[in-house]
Amino acid sequence: MTASDARALATRLATLDPDALATLLDARHVAPSTSWMDFFDAADGLLDPAQLNRALADVSDVEAAALRDAVQSATPVDGPLRRPLAARALTDEDGTPYDAVAAALSSAATVETTPVVAGAAESDAASAERAFDAVASLADILHSATRTPLGRIGSGALSAGDRRRLVDAGAAASHDDADILVWIADEAGLLDGSERSWTVTETGTSWLDSRTVERWLKVADRLRDRLPPAVRSPEGGWRPLTEWPGAYPFDPAWPERVARLVAMLVQWAVLGPDGTPPTWAADLAEGGDADADALRALLPHEVDKVYLQNDLTAIAPGPLEPRLDLRLRTTARRESRAQAATYRFTAETIGAAFAAGETAASLTGFLTELSLTGVPQPLAYEIERAATRHGTLRVGPDRQGYTRLSGQRDLLDAINVDQALRPLGLIVDGDDLVTRTSVDTTFWMLADARYPILAVDADGAPRSVGRHDVAVTAPPETSASDRYRPLIETLRSSLSDDADAAWLERELDQAVRARATIDITVRMPDGSTRDVTLEAAGLGGGRLRGRDRAADVERTLPLSSIVSVRPV
Repeated sequence: MTASDARALATRLATLDPDALATLLDARHVAPSTSWMDFFDAADGLLDPAQLNRALADVSDVEAAALRDAVQSATPVDGPLRRPLAARALTDEDGTPYDAVAAALSSAATVETTPVVAGAAESDAASAERAFDAVASLADILHSATRTPLGRIGSGALSAGDRRRLVDAGAAASHDDADILVWIADEAGLLDGSERSWTVTETGTSWLDSRTVERWLKVADRLRDRLPPAVRSPEGGWRPLTEWPGAYPFDPAWPERVARLVAMLVQWAVLGPDGTPPTWAADLAEGGDADADALRALLPHEVDKVYLQNDLTAIAPGPLEPRLDLRLRTTARRESRAQAATYRFTAETIGAAFAAGETAASLTGFLTELSLTGVPQPLAYEIERAATRHGTLRVGPDRQGYTRLSGQRDLLDAINVDQALRPLGLIVDGDDLVTRTSVDTTFWMLADARYPILAVDADGAPRSVGRHDVAVTAPPETSASDRYRPLIETLRSSLSDDADAAWLERELDQAVRARATIDITVRMPDGSTRDVTLEAAGLGGGRLRGRDRAADVERTLPLSSIVSVRPV
């Protein structure tokens, strides 16, 4: 780093408005809590070799080539790249790379690249079939996460137990597919990852209520729009896939990241195994929209009716419309996910539907409208039987702040000795049981233990209890201007009317700290100048103290008489 570069950058930073300065600091990943006291500190920090090495990770292959050409030809970066490079303080406003940036480029190691796809081409119909399977699998994963959030380990990956659970349930064909589908759901905003779990978002709940083609389109658009800038094309699509491995030549994490991006696009059938989009998705690569009608024509026709059987099963003669599938699966367990899907009713699944808010009338009405064959007597009997049992136990808050459980004496006695329910800490209180555990937790522990439980409010009125809260849409991130406001205020408060004097004092202070030998030009009383070589020793009270090398004597010079400083 040269002093002239640092000074020029400091001067430039001081002229930026607060929003532009915040954007620059954000682009360079500067910690808002950094201890810079003035713009000279900021310039030194931004041109520090370690900081520049980190900044190079965000430099694309196109930008890197432009910077290298500018360094080799000693000409500024020209064209559309000048502004974004200058906005990240990698070049000055004219597009000339700073010397420190040139040095960082010359020493930076480029990452090793490998092809990101190596599969065979497939037909449009085969791609559409994969798209259908991907949508169905992701819907199954969201259904599962609605009942029980998916476990998340410290690295951010899906837990091994939930990976097995999804595969065993048929939601994913393999452990790798489970990982990729969860990545897709996260990227599309359908799942929200906290420290230890993945939870369905409001967007995910809405997505489940849409039809298959709309589901695919929403996720495909989101995956395309969230691609990193270096692989996007000017038209809004993406660059040829062969160029992706080298898109971020200095980012050591890029090979793993690009492999994940391509895996998601292939899994979602935005790309074929050979990296080529199917014909109906080709416009996505050019920044346009996929051909929804062409995709719809290749998918199985969705149905809105099922056959209800005497053996307590429901058979859909094709893919059931998502909104119907969503409700049917609250009262029956799906046993197969072929184009003719099978659902099975049991006392437990019907009881769970009542626990989730269904009534005998609402459930019978739904099934009557859904069925091509009416509601068979065995199923009607199970619904009636579940309705009779449901609500024989009630749980809700009492006036003393406890959770109160009331109902049939024999059931309460059984609950009180049920070892699986010991964590509730139930205590006998007259004819009831009470606990300090929340109503919702108590309700679901009893429901999972297959007790006919009904949740009520403080007035005794029945209420629906969601097993898990939907992840609330996160509030907008704090803007860069807000995050960096304290730091920028500190920097701007350091501004003085005499920038030259401030810079001179900084150079002298650094020389003193390093005990450096410097050449100083001093203005004499008669107006002439004289050069003095000093070993800087102290600075204070408006004076510089040091040993004159030529005369071997200690000198003290007023700062007002020093014209310039140069390292020896």
